[in-house]
Amino acid sequence: MYTLLKTEKRARRGRFETPHGTIETPVFMNVGTLAVIKGAVSSMDLKEIGCQVELSNTYHLHLRPGDKLVRKMGGIHKFMNWDRPILTDSGGFQVFSLAKIRKIKEEGVTFNSHIDGSSIFMGPEESMRIQSNLASTIAMAFDECIELPAEREYVEKSVERTTRWLVRCKNELDRLNEKEDTINKKQMLFGINQGGTYEDIRIAHAKEISKMDLDGYAIGGLAVGETHEEMYRILDVVVPHLPQDKPIYLMGVGTPENILESVERGVDFFDCVLPARNGRHGHVFTSRGKINLNNKRFEMDEKPIDEGCECPACKHYTRSYIRHLFKAKEMLALRLCVLHNLYFYNKLMEDIRKALDEDRFHEFKENKLSEWSRGQEPVEK
Repeated sequence: MYTLLKTEKRARRGRFETPHGTIETPVFMNVGTLAVIKGAVSSMDLKEIGCQVELSNTYHLHLRPGDKLVRKMGGIHKFMNWDRPILTDSGGFQVFSLAKIRKIKEEGVTFNSHIDGSSIFMGPEESMRIQSNLASTIAMAFDECIELPAEREYVEKSVERTTRWLVRCKNELDRLNEKEDTINKKQMLFGINQGGTYEDIRIAHAKEISKMDLDGYAIGGLAVGETHEEMYRILDVVVPHLPQDKPIYLMGVGTPENILESVERGVDFFDCVLPARNGRHGHVFTSRGKINLNNKRFEMDEKPIDEGCECPACKHYTRSYIRHLFKAKEMLALRLCVLHNLYFYNKLMEDIRKALDEDRFHEFKENKLSEWSRGQEPVEK
């Protein structure tokens, strides 16, 4: 159940009760595609850096180790030793982004595995069964993530099919949650709004899926190549047409700046591989902007990554040492920078929630954007 605690214009401060604990929103979900954060970060580490929700991927876990194996191991929470909420995305994005050859029919999608090329079929029912086997807290509906730009006629047909698929997802998950041997009988379902950059299609789809009384609603098909301005424009027109008594999730977003702008437009949930991926390459976020620790100017820098930061990396190590680890190709470099970046994101969300609690979010947002812009340290290659 989602409780709206406070608003500041369209920005929302909420609380979402789930079978695996309470989520304070706005929230950033730390992405662990294969039930692990890339960069040698453990479940215990996630708690230390303030992670509320972990996100894993249906498609990837279906391929390895296999959702049936995870089920036999007691579900994904037990498998990865994480007792807080987990959201699994449906696999739809990966089907359309990773598969070189795919065939879309009303029943679902036939495609080839990116691992061994074997033929796989996935539709709404299959996605729900896999996610039920994983026993995540929140399951995402199976949809088509439309490539941009896209012709209007194709987008209309795709969105209509995605709506029909959502009905099938809901029916199948309701059936699975009633089964005696289901691990998580209270698994939640979020629907996904699509429509490319066509405002009227987005609005009509939002109104249609809002009738289904789902546990939450996501906005998909953004942050896939359109400009930030286009993304904000779609959020401006779509968010008001989604249920305001349910959490709203912007999929795959994004930069700290994107998050602040989207919170201002009423978004509650975020996820993105950016902080972990950047960290693995030595690109880290600081209160003064982004820096690249591989740069020679940090060779004898005795400061932590970000002065005042309380993450495990900043409390114990210097920029000089972490740079040395990257040059020596030591795994610890990746681990420390991923930990730092995820801590940065989780702390940012905590500060956003506090600002909303204290009716000063707009001021907080403007100050942060100004700090990051004014103190930007260039990321050199």
